[in-house]
Amino acid sequence: MKASLHPVWYPEARVTCACGNTFITGSSLPEIRVEICSGCHPLFTGQQKFVDTLGQVERFQKKTEISEGKKEERKRILEARKSKVAEQKKERPSLKDLLMQARKTAVS
Repeated sequence: MKASLHPVWYPEARVTCACGNTFITGSSLPEIRVEICSGCHPLFTGQQKFVDTLGQVERFQKKTEISEGKKEERKRILEARKSKVAEQKKERPSLKDLLMQARKTAVS
């Protein structure tokens, strides 16, 4: 086994959480800083908490609001198209209607 190949092992590395909790563990780093630990994680505490350091939650909520607006606009456009098609059908008879009328006049 080569001596200079492996990293230095710190058996008493201090881990510090953003909530202020600290504990000792073994690591190749002498000091570790974390954003969330067992003292503040929602799974262990039972409380819902958003851990948002980069604004990801706000961006997601903004995207969902925009998509809801687009869905409503799309519904309005589709309804307008349906009503326009219905008006066009009322204005002029379809080929099927014309053929049925021609059949009725030919039979009588």
